[in-house]
Amino acid sequence: MIVKMTNKDEKFYQYMGKFFGSRLVEKQTNDRIYDDTNKEWYIYLDKEKAVAFVSLNKNVIKNIYTLKDEYLEEILLKLSKEIKVNNSVVTNIYKKIYIRCGFKIEEYEEYKNFVVIHT
Repeated sequence: MIVKMTNKDEKFYQYMGKFFGSRLVEKQTNDRIYDDTNKEWYIYLDKEKAVAFVSLNKNVIKNIYTLKDEYLEEILLKLSKEIKVNNSVVTNIYKKIYIRCGFKIEEYEEYKNFVVIHT
């Protein structure tokens, strides 16, 4: 199940708290996860446990993480149907998933561990 939340929602930190400051997530994605006020979060829940998420601010993706490709794929397909995603600098480890979900990808030399995606 995918839920859409902000950091003001009641169960937000129950689901997402473990990801903020997580060295495991940072090591896997080469990105740090912050609970900025202006972000909207699409969170994939499995048995009331967050297993994947995408955060956005004004249609720009800020953070991405997943335990399984299928979870992230479901979130990205939902997003691409609901909004136009503007140029977003995201971790390149999920590049195959971005392509499967129809995102356009641009690579730049200055972004060693990241790519730019958009719909």
